[in-house]
Amino acid sequence: MAELKTRLQNDLTVAMKARETVTAGALRMALTAVTNEEVSGKQARELSDDEVVKVLAREAKKRKEAAEAFDGAGRAEKAELERQELAVLETYLPKQLDDAELASIVDKAYDAVAAQLGEAPGPKQMGQVMKAVNAEVAGRADGGRVAAAVKAKLTS
Repeated sequence: MAELKTRLQNDLTVAMKARETVTAGALRMALTAVTNEEVSGKQARELSDDEVVKVLAREAKKRKEAAEAFDGAGRAEKAELERQELAVLETYLPKQLDDAELASIVDKAYDAVAAQLGEAPGPKQMGQVMKAVNAEVAGRADGGRVAAAVKAKLTS
């Protein structure tokens, strides 16, 4: 079993015993999402730690979007609950890259694609640059941020 999934299960037990309802609720939802991912498809399988991190990142994104939606609807108490659950999930995710680190990775990928092509890549090669950047970033930055950084580099 993936170490991260085991850690989630152990932390859920601790949170339940300590009666930490927000933490327990967030971990339950995360473990449910992991289990659903394991049994999706034609055959059940066990997720690796990297796959569990992807599931957790997806769940964190859902919490962030839900908090924004609740704020927009004037439901501050529900938005705060979503933010608390997001904070719990973020403790299990890798540290997010800051803008300078992301720009550095984009620059390296841009140079690698330029070397492959023999010319400076343009907007048509965004997919190639994104593929190289995503391999390096691996869940440490939101896809929208990555795409914006790549697009800015290609159009400059």
